[in-house]
Amino acid sequence: MEETHTMPETIAPAVPPTPPVPLQALLAREDLALRQIAGPADPGIVIHWAHTSEMADPYPYLLGGELLLTAGVHVPEAAGSDGGAPGRMGPGLEEYFDGYVSRIVAAGGAALGFGLAPVHDTVPRALVAACQRHGLPLLEVPPQTTFSGVARAVWQLMAQARLAELRRVTEAQQSLAAAAARPDPVPSVLRQLAQRLGGRAVLYGPDGTQVAHAGRETPQGVRTALAELAAVVRPATGAAPAPDPGRPHPTSATDTHGSTHLAVYALGAGAGFVLGVAASRRDPGDHTIASVAAVLLSLLTGEHQSGAGAARSSALVRLLLGAPPEQVAPLLGTGQWLVVHARPEAQTPDAVAASALGAALGSPLVDLAGDVVRVLVPADREPEPQPGWTLGVSAAAGPPEWPAADTQAARALARARATRTPLVRHAARPALEDLVPRADADTHARTLLAPLAGQAALADTLRTWLSLHGSWDRTAVALDVHRNTVRQRIARCAALLAADLDDPDVRMELWFALRRT
Repeated sequence: MEETHTMPETIAPAVPPTPPVPLQALLAREDLALRQIAGPADPGIVIHWAHTSEMADPYPYLLGGELLLTAGVHVPEAAGSDGGAPGRMGPGLEEYFDGYVSRIVAAGGAALGFGLAPVHDTVPRALVAACQRHGLPLLEVPPQTTFSGVARAVWQLMAQARLAELRRVTEAQQSLAAAAARPDPVPSVLRQLAQRLGGRAVLYGPDGTQVAHAGRETPQGVRTALAELAAVVRPATGAAPAPDPGRPHPTSATDTHGSTHLAVYALGAGAGFVLGVAASRRDPGDHTIASVAAVLLSLLTGEHQSGAGAARSSALVRLLLGAPPEQVAPLLGTGQWLVVHARPEAQTPDAVAASALGAALGSPLVDLAGDVVRVLVPADREPEPQPGWTLGVSAAAGPPEWPAADTQAARALARARATRTPLVRHAARPALEDLVPRADADTHARTLLAPLAGQAALADTLRTWLSLHGSWDRTAVALDVHRNTVRQRIARCAALLAADLDDPDVRMELWFALRRT
């Protein structure tokens, strides 16, 4: 790797720096009528500003990247002139221009513009030869074009480029924010970032492994270099020496590997996650775009350590040590709770997507169980539909009823998926089962459903089929099976129960019994 540059700040300025102007864009301005007569015609040559000087040695006054404009007033008369016989030049003038051009190149000047009025009628050939020799683009400025007009054109092109860059950054910020709201926020943000920067985006975990990545494939050497650069900003752990207070740990760094530009950003407050970006170019607004992505990923991957987090840990430990839920629940908060079952519409959820869903529902109590995310939400926070998710919500319940609420949420989710409804809530109104003593209802249910004992698939299919009014297609969707499988299972249930499932009274009695199991 080449020299690594670290940047102390994580978040870039609110607006990107002004982009430079391609020299070819200035030459394309017909109103200026500029003509390049020497030096490389590289489309990658850019100028950062225009500066006029008649100094014989402008080196001390140049910052680099300028289009230096001169009318040749500084050319000493004693040096001779090559404006006479064609093809001839004075030796003094050749030496003078060679030193003059070499000093401009040493100062980082991008190009030289020579005005044909009012001092010279033509561009001195010695100057043309010197620019060609030192690789400095030389522009001929016609008499009708003023230096102030050239400078104004440069600023106009810069303003247009700045506006285009601001628009690009704004659109990128909006797309990144939208990606962060998707069910798979981390992969979506990485995909958007890679697309906007035209490269590869990688999220590294605290141990340095790749958690997620998106974008173009890169050579192994680039991947290795990016991982090594990520280690520069990753917080030290274990027995590492304490950082020097006078030299704070860097939160971002840049480097290059061949022609590939690398950048890394530490996420959060020392959690160890790092965002890495590899791209073939680095435009002025890229740092701003990557910084926005870093902020979003910090929010998505950050674990907020607080008193509430300590209480959750304490509750978990007590449950594992055998404490009953009703004794543990006060650590999580008072009142009743809702159980929410959620399933994404497109892909299998990951841990980060589950955490993001919990944050959207207002609860950190999240469980990722296969393709379903379960969230325990305080009853005073009414869940709302979430984009990209299908939700089933239980009735409000205290700790002793949490298992039953979990079953309610699962059934509500199955009904929501079958009916293609974003959110279904378990009915809260009194039901028939509330009018029958619990012990009697349970006994009746066990007796009626005894033929299905030990055959959970049949009982679940019958329950779902009844809840969906006997719809084969919706039941198949809810259970993720073929509709013929549903028909076979229902026929088997009818045979085992010796019941006519077309009879509404039979269906009602079975539904009552199934709700008790």
